[in-house]
Amino acid sequence: MRTTRSTRSVLLVASVAFAALALASCSAGSSASSGGSSAPSASASSSSASSASSPSSGGAYGTDDKGGDSGGGHGADDGIATASTSLGTVVVDGKGMTAYFYDEDVKGSGKSSCSGGCAAAWPAIESDAAKPAVSGVTGEVGTITGVDGKLQVTVDGRPIYTYAADAKPGDVTGQGVGGVWYVVNPDGTEQK
Repeated sequence: MRTTRSTRSVLLVASVAFAALALASCSAGSSASSGGSSAPSASASSSSASSASSPSSGGAYGTDDKGGDSGGGHGADDGIATASTSLGTVVVDGKGMTAYFYDEDVKGSGKSSCSGGCAAAWPAIESDAAKPAVSGVTGEVGTITGVDGKLQVTVDGRPIYTYAADAKPGDVTGQGVGGVWYVVNPDGTEQK
């Protein structure tokens, strides 16, 4: 689908407004992030969204001044794979968006600790199948029932998420946000 610059601008403004409302309940905390964006090597579709800068402020959810796709995430999966980013090879969803672990989640608990405003900023990577398609990920991949009742993908017993402020495949702006969000390595460890 072809979009014009003015259409993208309108969508960006709407996204910023929605993100501001969704994240209004987020509170203090520090944000450490690593920017950068290189195209993923996995065969994933690219996004037509404009690029976002690193988060400029706040809390464990992370907020930014660019908005992002906070209206439900990057969609149900086409599986998970690996891709090259500025942080090295990482796990990505079926659209090439970087996967993150949330340190508040308990490994093997079968539950996600991210709901409400958190889930708007950090959409769960979901699957239509109990055994998602996997390419290049050596950690154990499974699913749990997420906070919205859908199947959420796990790696080594931990739920995984995308970051709404990552505008395109290869973005890693969620790395280190709030000291609790970290990129997922292919072996199932988090990158700190």
